[in-house]
Order: sequence, then C-alpha cells, then structure tokens
Amino acid sequence: MGKPFVKRRLHLRPVVWKSIRQDIELSVLSAIFFGLCAAFIMSAYDSGVTLLYTSVSEYGLWYLAVSFVAVLIIQDMYFYFIHRAFHHPLFFKWLHYGHHRSGDPTPWTSFAFDLPEAVIQGLFFVGIVFLIPLHFITLIAVLMTMTVWAVLTHLGFELFPSRFWFFPQWLGKWFIGSTHHAIHHHKYRVHYGLYFTFWDKLLGTHDPNYEVKKGM
Repeated sequence: MGKPFVKRRLHLRPVVWKSIRQDIELSVLSAIFFGLCAAFIMSAYDSGVTLLYTSVSEYGLWYLAVSFVAVLIIQDMYFYFIHRAFHHPLFFKWLHYGHHRSGDPTPWTSFAFDLPEAVIQGLFFVGIVFLIPLHFITLIAVLMTMTVWAVLTHLGFELFPSRFWFFPQWLGKWFIGSTHHAIHHHKYRVHYGLYFTFWDKLLGTHDPNYEVKKGM
C-alpha cells in the first residue's frame, strides 16, 4: 500500500490473515445464497410472474434512471432498518456477528455475512422484482453499484479525503464513505446506512463527531 494510503488508513489494529480467511469463508457462503436468489429470479422471470422487462421502449429511457435511483433509495431504507435491528442484543450474535468478527473492515468484509443475514439481504432483490417494473439493465446496475459501494466503504482507508477538489465536501455529508462506515465498525451504535446518511441523521444514529473525523 502506497504512503498516501497508509496515512489515510482507518484501522485501529493491524489486519491479520485469520480475519481475512474468516471473511472469505462467510463471503463464499453468502455468494452461494445470492446465486440461488438469482436463479430464483430468473426462473420467476421465465414464468412471467415478475415485473422485469427487456424492452427499453416499454417504459422509456427516463424510467431507467428514475427506477435506478428509486431502488437505491428503497434499498438504503430497507438496509438501515434491518441493519439497526441486527445490532439489537437479541439478534446480533446469530444475525450479524460474522460481519463484525474481524473488527476493522477490509474489502473482504464487504459481503462477509452470516447465513441468516445473507438470506435477509438477498430477499430484498427477490422481493423488489415483484414490486417495481425494472429493466434488466437497471437491476444489474443496482447490483453493481451495491457491490462497488460495499467494497469502497470497507477499504480500511479513505479513498477520497475531503481536501480533494474532485470530492466536494457536500458529498461526504450525504453519501457514506470509508470513514463513515469505519466508525460504525468501531462504535456499533451509529451509522447504519448503506448509501446515504439521511436515515442516520433523521433517527439520531449519526455520530456527532463525524464532521471532524471525516477529514482524516
């Protein structure tokens, strides 16, 4: 890792191979279940019972963008509330402990879910294709955005410090980045969102010191 990135590292402790191996094991388990979800969605599409479609002209180009943003907003809300529930003492050990087992996040932590959590995460996409008309391009774009975003927020270092001219400060206030999510892994009781900081700010789970810390 280059010196500029070392200076922006967010880990409190050195990353160890055992933690990475555990995260990889959980990620493989999650990937298997997500693959089953994809197979179910395709089977349901072939049966004509989903709202997925393939012709752009059916709803127009404008709907591709609108539906993409709408799904991100809905997913962010879904994720916030289930994620906050996962941290309840009654559920944490069997729903969400695996994701926090390594302590400090790494890219391998991005999809390191216990099986019950993977099921709940995957059910969002299984359900959304029955509720909102989505072009396959939109569905794939959302999945790619989720994957890239998850990796970026678990990097363990801040990719875009606030002083970078191409990363306007307002983006850090409304969109979740590595520093924002690293605070969650350190404190547990704050920062439950996936893409946006809206729900954390509205419901009082936003770290009041974040504005200071994000300049790390």
